[in-house]
Amino acid sequence: MRKLQGIAVSPGVAIGEALVMDNEGFRIPRRFVARDAVVDELERLEKAVAAAATEIAHHRETVSAELGEKYGGIFEAHLQMLQDAKLRSEVEEMIRQRHYSPEYAVSRVLRRYAQVFQRLESSYLAERASDIFDIEKRLLRHLLGRRREGIAHLTSPVLVLAHNLTPSETANLDRRFVRGFVTEVGGPGSHTAIVAEALEIPAVVGTGAFLTEVSGGELTIIDGDKGLVILQPDEETLNRYRREAEELRIQATKLEPLRELPAETRDGVRVQLLGNIEFPYEVDHCVDRGADGVGLYRTEFLYLGADSEPTEEVHLQAYTRVVQAMGDKPVVIRTFDLGADKMPNMARMEDERNPCLGLRSIRLALRNLPIFRTQLRAIMRATPLGKVRIMFPLVSTLLELRQAKMVLADVMEDLQEHNVPFDRDVPVGMMVETPAAVMMADRFVEEVDFLSLGTNDLIQYALAVDRSNKDVVNLYNPADPAVLRLIAMAIQAASRKQLPISMCGQMSGSPLYTMLLLGMGLRQLSVTPSAIPEVKSLCRSVTIPECQAVAQRVMGMEHARDVKNYLKEEVKKYVREITE
Repeated sequence: MRKLQGIAVSPGVAIGEALVMDNEGFRIPRRFVARDAVVDELERLEKAVAAAATEIAHHRETVSAELGEKYGGIFEAHLQMLQDAKLRSEVEEMIRQRHYSPEYAVSRVLRRYAQVFQRLESSYLAERASDIFDIEKRLLRHLLGRRREGIAHLTSPVLVLAHNLTPSETANLDRRFVRGFVTEVGGPGSHTAIVAEALEIPAVVGTGAFLTEVSGGELTIIDGDKGLVILQPDEETLNRYRREAEELRIQATKLEPLRELPAETRDGVRVQLLGNIEFPYEVDHCVDRGADGVGLYRTEFLYLGADSEPTEEVHLQAYTRVVQAMGDKPVVIRTFDLGADKMPNMARMEDERNPCLGLRSIRLALRNLPIFRTQLRAIMRATPLGKVRIMFPLVSTLLELRQAKMVLADVMEDLQEHNVPFDRDVPVGMMVETPAAVMMADRFVEEVDFLSLGTNDLIQYALAVDRSNKDVVNLYNPADPAVLRLIAMAIQAASRKQLPISMCGQMSGSPLYTMLLLGMGLRQLSVTPSAIPEVKSLCRSVTIPECQAVAQRVMGMEHARDVKNYLKEEVKKYVREITE
């Protein structure tokens, strides 16, 4: 058994077989072959070995001729490993006796050999593991050829283990079969993490390198609450997690009756609990959990993984599905929040070294007006269908906001000229995601109908922490006093103007912060649908004076650690167990 500590980004516990992705984004299959196909599979292995040997020999000769025999010797060593009789017999034995596919047998045997080298104290010998991985990759290339498989077509439940998953890869995971995933890199608040929450599957990121030590098919546990991954768990650990999974299921069942009840504090103060959604089908999750509306409808899925720019009709279809499902409840549609590198058919930025500080979100929209106008037209066409609201992301200056509103006004004028129905009084709001937006909040409240605190980015920019960098991700902390002061400033600016303000970052969906946020004055929280029952339960257990006392105490603290420890103790008075 081996435990890996990563970063919890989507809660829950998943137990199942591992599906390992190689660094090129293809899965190493675990396929069993029929008894009468063993001879053919052994022949296929033989051909792959011969092809790999020819390839290695060619490299050896080329390198020896150009750089000398010493360097060609590297490939000679590869050739000797490939042709080692003991190794070959172990692979063949797995195919004959266990009926493993050649791909799986090769991966299983070679990775075991590599692990032996990695455990050696000699750094020189430990580095030989990379030679074995090179041979594995070469053999798999020849064995799989054009039949190499991604993760779009699965037929049985798996836990995906990968170096990284792009947002589009995550978005395309088959929800019927992917029960959870783990990545070696990544951080909280990344788009991949957000999509994992949308899929409502446990996910852990930023574990560091481990893929070379696991083979497909091995039993794995993903603890999305503690950020823990357990490879080949022992029986005691397995039974404990199975009990925990059952307890979580029972707890969820107990909270189901809250669906029809309002999120109202014990002293009668109504809290609006809305849902954050990524995909149209998630609106059903909002309805099932009794959401008061959709507080954040992310629209990035329309662009991620698309071969071409989505048309106005594609946009409209997606918005119509959600707006109609919510009926008379509000739906806040956020315009696309992506960098230029994620947009189809868009020229790549030559010097985009830090996308978080580059051309993204509202900046990108204002640089690409045809794309922006297409989305705005579709949103406006959806306004007669329900209570639609428009929200602009990552606004940092008044000029950006005013330019965005001018584009929207131009779109309205165009629709009117063509007699297309729309709601001219549609509420327009903005995300507060940068320290600049907080500092100028007293001016912004004069020009918008509502504000929404996007803490995922606000924390990142306030603390100068790249949330996808595992070396500094421990500094990414919602409880940091600097972050809390920024949140308080934004709430106060909205309160003075009596302007609605909500929070839609991941912080709002954690019960750990619910009392604090209510005590700071928030009355609207937009959370992942799965978090609604637990947050609602806590809201119904407390009074506003109790929350205000918590907020007052917290705002006098100097360290994030003290804030978290205090909040845990306070919240435990009302709920049995709290996960961050």
